[in-house]
Amino acid sequence: MSFVTTHVLDAVDGTPAAGVAVTLSVRGGEGWEPLASGVTDGDGRVSDLGPERLDDGIYQVRFDTGMYFAARDTRTFYPEVVIAFEISGGEHYHVPLLLSPFAYSTYRGS
Repeated sequence: MSFVTTHVLDAVDGTPAAGVAVTLSVRGGEGWEPLASGVTDGDGRVSDLGPERLDDGIYQVRFDTGMYFAARDTRTFYPEVVIAFEISGGEHYHVPLLLSPFAYSTYRGS
């Protein structure tokens, strides 16, 4: 399993958000450096998002929410959602996203 995983839920429909493009990046000396990318599956999950281990540091997960909503012919205020977080220690990080066209929330999952 990847060190970082994610799960996207569509709060409007109450269903997993399948088909959301996701990119994991690390903050380096020259800015953000992409490490891995994927697309949420039928359960709204990307379980293979990068390596099994990551060094301590600042990372971000970028979700292409604009394309997701455009495919559903739904206007959105957020064409993308970017969640930056700090990794410290060797435990798994789960970064879920609860999504609607005009709001979103996240938390540190397990």
